[in-house]
Amino acid sequence: MYPLEPEQGAIALGNSPQIDLPPLPMQRPVLLVGHGSRDADGRQGLLDFAAAYQALDLSRPVVPCFLELTEPSIQQGVDECVAKGYTDLSVLPVLLFAARHNKFDVTNELDRARQRHPQVTFHYGRHFGITPGILDLWRSRLAELDQPQWNPQGIAREDTVLLFVGRGASDPDANGDVYKMARILWEGSGYHTVETCFIGITHPRLEEGFRRARLYQPRRIIVLPYFLFTGVLVKKIAMITAQQQAQFPDISMVCLPEMGLHRTLFSVLRDREIETQLGQVQMNCEMCKFRLAAVGNGAVHGHDHAHGHDRGHAHAHGHNYRHDHGHDHGHAHEHAQDHAQDHAQNHAQDHAHRHSHPQDHTHDHTHDHTHDHEPSHAHGHPHSHTHGHHHHGEMIDPYAEPSQYHEKIWQVP
Repeated sequence: MYPLEPEQGAIALGNSPQIDLPPLPMQRPVLLVGHGSRDADGRQGLLDFAAAYQALDLSRPVVPCFLELTEPSIQQGVDECVAKGYTDLSVLPVLLFAARHNKFDVTNELDRARQRHPQVTFHYGRHFGITPGILDLWRSRLAELDQPQWNPQGIAREDTVLLFVGRGASDPDANGDVYKMARILWEGSGYHTVETCFIGITHPRLEEGFRRARLYQPRRIIVLPYFLFTGVLVKKIAMITAQQQAQFPDISMVCLPEMGLHRTLFSVLRDREIETQLGQVQMNCEMCKFRLAAVGNGAVHGHDHAHGHDRGHAHAHGHNYRHDHGHDHGHAHEHAQDHAQDHAQNHAQDHAHRHSHPQDHTHDHTHDHTHDHEPSHAHGHPHSHTHGHHHHGEMIDPYAEPSQYHEKIWQVP
């Protein structure tokens, strides 16, 4: 078993590591939102991560908080910043992939915070995702396992199977990213193959992953838990690996630890913070099942989306924090929409749509009605509007009830 010891590139808490990070455009406080864990070591992992990230740059506060299971909560983190007089906050999810927590739960918490502190503007950033730096981090970890102290039998890579273990989510988009990460890591590595599995929520589970890995009759199986911090699930992965080793002693089994305080992760986080400050957060929401479910149920996201398309779409939903998505569609013509909501008079809305075409035609449409609506566009055709009925200020989560959530989760396209 691979010992849980600091690896090359890991940062010891209390040191002031010298990492060449690009400068921040502004000194805006940043809220680091972790998932949360009932495990004390898991909770401490995020707190240590935030403390080390703060030590790299003392020019602005770094405030750690958790989505669930432990404290400080997101609301407590926001309150701490407000108590110090801040009204402009960056919010970064310390999450590897974009699933329900990233897309709905954190943003819903920010909606709650905005209702409590309407003077505060929240700038919501992007999850870690798949980056060249994180891939290099894992390649360096695997290279270390080739050394004699970790591979005393000298087992070749072609006789070794990688077992990549993700957290597991009810969002196929996030689960697909786990498979993508595993595949990119394996390509050109020289290992016999890679099997992907999950420790919870979805399938195949870890035990099935081991069964599939053994079908290749490897001499060695390397288990890669794709987690930032330790916790109940990481410890469960190590326990199951130990059980498998005892059951199949002829196969050498190695279980890597979580990524932890690694300089690569701080570099990625710095990139995410700069993106958020510059309003350059890029995400692809087209395949997001939660977005499709929300639209299908007439729900609203509850936060701003500023879409930087080449064709000039800009949607402002009238909320007080931003989640910017950049997409490049390369259309030749431009559309610009400005939505202004005025809820003072029976929730009336005035919408001004301006369309600029190469022929210099300009069309102005003004609508005044009392229902929320979402414009749909067909290029070169008149606009049509669909209307939904919502009470002002009401946030709708189509999966608020867990039983309903799990019942419907696989039915969304």
